[in-house]
Amino acid sequence: MSTLEPQPPPPGEEIHLPGASLQPVLLAFGITLTLVGVTLGRFVLFSGLILSVWVIVRWIADARREMRALPEDLSEH
Repeated sequence: MSTLEPQPPPPGEEIHLPGASLQPVLLAFGITLTLVGVTLGRFVLFSGLILSVWVIVRWIADARREMRALPEDLSEH
């Protein structure tokens, strides 16, 4: 970096990235089972529905837990 270039400002906030998760894959599988279950039978249909709802509930709970763990916004104070 040249001395003529302005210095970048100090970092203000750490960027939060969620960790790796199987939830998107499981949700896609549950939705696929549900759609295939429409033609194959009720057992496959209900298995897909139960899996999909369970994954959605877990995903929302994990997202809420992660949001609570983030630091408060300093601009509000």
